[in-house]
Amino acid sequence: MQAVIAIPETIALLSKDSASDLLTWPVGCVPLLMRTMVTASRAGADEILLICSPRLSEKLVRRFTDEASQRKIRVDVIRVKNFDPRAWSSWVILKSYLKNSFLWLPWNWVTTKKFLTNLPMVKLPSVDWDKPAHTTLREVVRDNASITLQPEGVAVTSPESAVAAEKFLVVHSGKVLDGIHTSFNRRLCRPFVRLLSHTRITPNAVTLGGVFVSIFSAMAFAKGSYWWYVLGALLFYVAGLFDEMDGMLARVKFAESPRGTWFEGFADGLSYLLLFGGITIGLSRQYGEVAIWMGVALVVGAALAVTATSLQRKRATTPDRPQEYLGNFYKLLEKDSGNWISRVVRQVQAFQKRGVLIIYIVVFTVLGGLPVLFFLATLGAHLTWILTLYFNRRFFSQPVQSGAKPNVSTLKEAL
Repeated sequence: MQAVIAIPETIALLSKDSASDLLTWPVGCVPLLMRTMVTASRAGADEILLICSPRLSEKLVRRFTDEASQRKIRVDVIRVKNFDPRAWSSWVILKSYLKNSFLWLPWNWVTTKKFLTNLPMVKLPSVDWDKPAHTTLREVVRDNASITLQPEGVAVTSPESAVAAEKFLVVHSGKVLDGIHTSFNRRLCRPFVRLLSHTRITPNAVTLGGVFVSIFSAMAFAKGSYWWYVLGALLFYVAGLFDEMDGMLARVKFAESPRGTWFEGFADGLSYLLLFGGITIGLSRQYGEVAIWMGVALVVGAALAVTATSLQRKRATTPDRPQEYLGNFYKLLEKDSGNWISRVVRQVQAFQKRGVLIIYIVVFTVLGGLPVLFFLATLGAHLTWILTLYFNRRFFSQPVQSGAKPNVSTLKEAL
């Protein structure tokens, strides 16, 4: 898909410094025009046609194209004097550069890829040029402009609108698979994510901060008394909020990476091992040797679950997109709904998310049900690694004779 972005002539008429300030206005620590181009790329644009005036500084334009190239985004710059998207004559000039259909994206429109990927094809005269649109110079069979929801986002034209744009990005920095529990947690995180987006703090640093909070949580649980348990549960809830914030911050800053995804998974596993170790020590002060044996079983089950899940993530995703693991796995479970095991696991899978578990840990602890939680966690950990191995074999089994990738056809069908 081709994306067309035009820098207005009015910006080229400004002084060099004023034009630079407008185009590089930081929104979530990312220059405004660069954010627009990266969003288009993430929405599926493999080529960006950047239209600007001959008067616009060559050095400034090269700055953006060089950064886009570093991000592996192809940008073709076309110099056109007095380009006006509302004038047919402007499009006639660009006709040889345009593909059959293209994504029109205002240079200062802040949105997310989710709101760009499903835009319908509309006729050129129907386009609101102040907003994104999927359009073409040719005739379309049906104009969907009147029956489709308007694309969401914020046009940055002032400091106030820049603030509104950042709030919009933070609000929409969650995932499609977020449930009610995770959505509640993310609401608590929004002010902190917006604050962090203006700093050099990386998502990996936030992840590491969550691990440190988990250490203090485990130390509190190890004290072995009710109020220490409550403090430990609250600290683990805070550590879970760190886990929410790292992903939100990564999406706002365009800082997602395969390494960050794997580091987050490792940190989650380590946090659970710390938690269960602390609970084991604490309960052993009350219940003696039986709690120790139960704790050993829980820690072993958790370690096996983390290992098995990591292996499954490798098989369910490509090396450069490990963050798509859960979505891919859910689609496979839904496709395999004829199998009662897949059907049941799909229904209960949501309760295994950390955003849900941190709430239940607080609830069980406050109500004095920590031993019950301990038993359920032990049972759940062992069921997790057993079922993970089962689905590895069912969805991603690899024939020994061929060196082919594990059951790629099954994955493609599900996707």
